[in-house]
Amino acid sequence: MNLEIFRSWLDSYGRAWENQDPRTFAELFTDDATYHANPFSEPIRGRSAICDYWSNVIGSQDQVQFSYEVLAVTPNIGIAQWWASFVHISSKTKVKLDGIFVVIFNGGKCCKVLKQWWHWLEYNS
Repeated sequence: MNLEIFRSWLDSYGRAWENQDPRTFAELFTDDATYHANPFSEPIRGRSAICDYWSNVIGSQDQVQFSYEVLAVTPNIGIAQWWASFVHISSKTKVKLDGIFVVIFNGGKCCKVLKQWWHWLEYNS
């Protein structure tokens, strides 16, 4: 894994979220991947469960925008700060998220473990 591969993976992650495409999103992960949506809950285990999770997440969001900044890359790990904004469909509330990814790769271009921490900011402008 290198900077180019990590950026490509983050670009694909962002496009899948913005395009609300859970299947493409799930393809970024190994079959046995773990997805830690936050540090305080049990990880989501397996590509199929990750796809189901993201199907539910994106069903409540509209006008998604995603960006990131790579903070570090090692041979197996990528670390990035990320930002997302969207409109929460049911409340029409505009939301901003600010987070950190730690992504462990399988030796190729797929994520084996994703850990993230994020903060939710609601705003109405």
